[in-house]
Amino acid sequence: MKRIFAPACAVIACTIAVLACSLVGPSARAADGPAPQEGDFVAKDFRFHTGDVLPELRLHYTTLGAPTGEPVLVLHGTNGSGPGLLTPGFGGELFGPGQPLDASKYFIILPDSIGHGKSSKPSDGLRAKFPSYNYDDMVSAQYRLVTEGLGIKHVRLVLGFSMGGMNAWIWGGSYPNFMDVLAPMASQPAEMSSRNWMMRRLVIDSIRNDPDWNNGNYTTQPQRVRAATAFYLVATNGGSRAFQNAAPTREAADKILDARLAAAFPTDANDLLFQYEASRDYNPGAKLDAIRAKVLAINSADDERNPPETGVMDRELKRIEGARLFLIPGSEETSGHGTVLAAKLWKQQVQDLLASAAKRTE
Repeated sequence: MKRIFAPACAVIACTIAVLACSLVGPSARAADGPAPQEGDFVAKDFRFHTGDVLPELRLHYTTLGAPTGEPVLVLHGTNGSGPGLLTPGFGGELFGPGQPLDASKYFIILPDSIGHGKSSKPSDGLRAKFPSYNYDDMVSAQYRLVTEGLGIKHVRLVLGFSMGGMNAWIWGGSYPNFMDVLAPMASQPAEMSSRNWMMRRLVIDSIRNDPDWNNGNYTTQPQRVRAATAFYLVATNGGSRAFQNAAPTREAADKILDARLAAAFPTDANDLLFQYEASRDYNPGAKLDAIRAKVLAINSADDERNPPETGVMDRELKRIEGARLFLIPGSEETSGHGTVLAAKLWKQQVQDLLASAAKRTE
């Protein structure tokens, strides 16, 4: 396993903007890129890992470019959506003319994962009776979308951020011959654990213990979800130095926090609960040895959820032949877990790998 260090350069978006993107997922069009196209695929009789079957599972997706281009699958983070990656700092750095994933060459597929965006989710009507899904179910649904819905048998690249990065690790082990290149970002190929899970469970418990939740049959949105989510994001995203610069005084810190707590919060509590619970049994370790794609893991040194000093990434990447880690060093201008949403920091590494990685077929 090789470790590559990125130069310590600036992140485009400020910390607050990065966090807002992870929560709301704006559907901005990538600069100078083609117009996004949206569609829906219905997976019939979808069987979840629990054995529950949903007669029709709707999977919404967004694409860029022509279907004749080389397919690329790009996966979003928790509480995000496919269009949420079409921001200037992410899609605007990747999908335009001459960029690493130029949509005139590649067919970019941006699915909304189960429970997210316009795909099937608890708030559609089933509420807490919606099947309990996990990341393996997400990947299984994405596979059906790509193969059955879009008729694609092989993709050039699977790239994902945060939850999407964890999905990417599962993709590599579950469908090892389906992609040439795997680029999981802001994630680790190991069991959900430590602070990452502790903080998620606090959000889960805060919703379940809210008197207004009523076993998911609430008439008004539980109020604790707003504070719990703000707490989670302050604790696990944003970067220590970035927060210190943005809030060097107690008054400045209060102003930022007050703004977050007062901001619109459109996410349904059941949807959010299921999204966080979906990570509870994430553990791609058993299938890492099956990965055949060229792997470029992209993390930041100040990632609060995936701290490199634990040695987890170094340990697990040794199991994958030729796998590399591109680590963005922390600086006053990085933003912790959200750093990789600034694609300018790592896009050259992906472009170089795509230029050199062999094209494989099943």
